[in-house]
Amino acid sequence: MAEQAPQGRRERKKAATRAALASAALRLCSEHGVDQVTVEQIADAADVAPRTFFNYFTSKEEAVVAGNAVTAEILVDAFTGRPADEPVTESLRHALHAVVTDPGYLDRFMRLRALRTHPAVVAHHMAAYGAQERELAAAVVARTGTDPASDMFPTLAAAATVTALRVAVQHWLGDHGTDPREPELTQLVDEAMAVFEAGLPAATGVPV
Repeated sequence: MAEQAPQGRRERKKAATRAALASAALRLCSEHGVDQVTVEQIADAADVAPRTFFNYFTSKEEAVVAGNAVTAEILVDAFTGRPADEPVTESLRHALHAVVTDPGYLDRFMRLRALRTHPAVVAHHMAAYGAQERELAAAVVARTGTDPASDMFPTLAAAATVTALRVAVQHWLGDHGTDPREPELTQLVDEAMAVFEAGLPAATGVPV
């Protein structure tokens, strides 16, 4: 047991460094533009050596969208923390509430929104969305015991949930504005999920 504690501290330190680099990359690139920011500047803002940056990310564009991993973690943790006998879509709805009420989520979303036209960022952003869907689908598989090779429900449920999140937040912010508007974001998430829920197929033997 005593040997595991240092490893735990190392992992926490690595996670903190990764988060600091990701936060610095997103902040600097959203404020100055991706092409105007260097890896050296990102590393300096995170108080690490430039070579340390490449222990965590292959490019500044990858670092910019790294916050999506935080969103995925919140989403999956909230889903898996729900009662096992709760309908899957209800658990997914609660998981989305956990994401949109997280203090850092909207800041990450709005900063990324400002960079959405940069080709390299778009490519990494789409890859990050795909990773979110795969992680959530795996959690749905674990909950339902379904076989994703023969049952599309886990993949469809995950894709619908991630899409509902993105569309609800975009609608909440408006096409051009940056100030939150009524109705509440959680309400829009519920409305978006309701649209998908009405058409989602049921997993065999699993309440939807």
